[in-house]
Amino acid sequence: MKSERGGIFMKLVVLIFLVLLCTALYVVRHPLLRAFAQAWVTTDPIERSDALVVLSDDNFAGQRAAHAAALYKQGMAPVVVASGRRMRRYAGIAELMQHDLEEHGVPKKSIVLFPQGADSTKEEAESLEPFVRQRGWHRVIIVTSQMHVRRARYIFLRVFPTDIDVRVAGAVDEDFDAEHWWESRRGIKNMFRETFGMLVSIWELRGKRTEHGLAQFLVGVERLSPLYIV
Repeated sequence: MKSERGGIFMKLVVLIFLVLLCTALYVVRHPLLRAFAQAWVTTDPIERSDALVVLSDDNFAGQRAAHAAALYKQGMAPVVVASGRRMRRYAGIAELMQHDLEEHGVPKKSIVLFPQGADSTKEEAESLEPFVRQRGWHRVIIVTSQMHVRRARYIFLRVFPTDIDVRVAGAVDEDFDAEHWWESRRGIKNMFRETFGMLVSIWELRGKRTEHGLAQFLVGVERLSPLYIV
C-alpha cells in the first residue's frame, strides 16, 4: 500500500510539474517567439569592397535594391550586380532590380546584370562564384534581407573560394515583422522557409565545410549573436 501511495504521489508531482511548465511556456510564448525571430534578423559589418551583389527575389517594395543603392552611394563598392532569376527569354528579375537601383540613384553604367536560373540561394551562389572569380574581385558584399543573412553567409562561405572575402548586408524587409511574425500567415511562412532552408543548406553543404568557412561562420555567430541585433 505504501508503495502504491508513493507511486501515485510521484505521478501527481510530475503532473503538477508538467502543468506548471506548460503554463509558464504559454505565459512567455510571445517573448520566446520574438527572441527566436530576432536571432535571425542581423547583418555583417561592412567594409569597402569590389562589388555589391544583390540577391534575387526582392520584396514588392524593392528593399534589397534600395539598401544596395544606399551602400553604393556611401562608396562601399563601385559596381552593383543585379542577380535575378530569368522569367522570360527577354527579361527577368535582374531587369526589375536594375530599374529599382536606377530609381534609387545608381547610374546605369555601374549596374551589372546577372540573369540566372537558380532555384535556391545555394544554386545562386554556385552561379555567382565563377562570375566573381572571372571579374577578379577579392571582396564582395552580398545584399539580401536581414532574416536571410545567416543562411546566405553560411552558403556563400562554403561555395566561394577562400581568397574571396564575403560580407553579407541585411536589408529591412517589410514582409517580415519579428515582433509579431506568428500572427500572420506570411510571417509563419517566412519563418518556416528560413528555418527549414537553413537545415537543408547544412545538409547539402556538409561536405564543403572548409577550415576557412567554419572559422568565418563561428566568428559570425559570435559577432552576430541575438545580443547583436541591428
